[in-house]
Amino acid sequence: MAIIEINDLCFQYEHDVSGSPFNLSVENWEVEKGKFYSIIGPNGCGKSTLLKLIAGINEPNAGSIKIDGKLIREIKRSEYSKLISYVPQSVSSVFPFSVYEIVMMGRTPYLNFMVFEKETDKKIVNASLELMELSNIRNKGINEISGGELQRTFIARALAQKAGIILLDEPNSHLDLQHQVAVFDLLEKICTEKNFTVIAVSHDLNMVGIYSHEVVFMRNGEIEIQGNKRDILTKENIREIFHVESEVRYSGNNGKANIFINPQL
Repeated sequence: MAIIEINDLCFQYEHDVSGSPFNLSVENWEVEKGKFYSIIGPNGCGKSTLLKLIAGINEPNAGSIKIDGKLIREIKRSEYSKLISYVPQSVSSVFPFSVYEIVMMGRTPYLNFMVFEKETDKKIVNASLELMELSNIRNKGINEISGGELQRTFIARALAQKAGIILLDEPNSHLDLQHQVAVFDLLEKICTEKNFTVIAVSHDLNMVGIYSHEVVFMRNGEIEIQGNKRDILTKENIREIFHVESEVRYSGNNGKANIFINPQL
């Protein structure tokens, strides 16, 4: 059974960032456990909106989203936080929390009513800090660190949450190349070795080509095509969705693709 099931989903903004109404409509989408999904498409096509609907931040006007067979509106928020973690595209805070405190917030669903963290929570947070190479700045305020360090802090918080589904909105947007590779390596590893499910919105077709198992192409608030990476990441589909010419090269049998954009001079 799919870990996420979406049926006849409808959502509407009266005005989007351009001042025009926006409608999102997803007839059917099933997400399997233990796979890395990438959602791609032009700006304003509904990628981030779909992620927020799955995260429970936005509420659909119609249709249903089920997690592990249960409608999300019927799941208590505290329990939902144990199922899904969400890393937004941009993060900030008016409060000068430290890096450590932000990552510890990922343990909130597991804390007792006295809100005291246990040794287990501390170990999980310390491990997440180490994985994201943040241990050396653990006591710094989040307003004192770089955009890339901030992004890694919130990814560490998602890892500390220990939810089996991780949603990320452009997770590599503020990261240098070394940390992009490190983060995506880690995300792929927890999919294949720990059976986690990762859904990432991305504009980086090469990261999509290297790390994804499944790809969803969105356009105009709808899922245009979806499926296995080899079937979806083709030069014909890239031309159709993005209106650019490209070459897609797969390396051997490892399923990793490099995408080369051909400039139109």
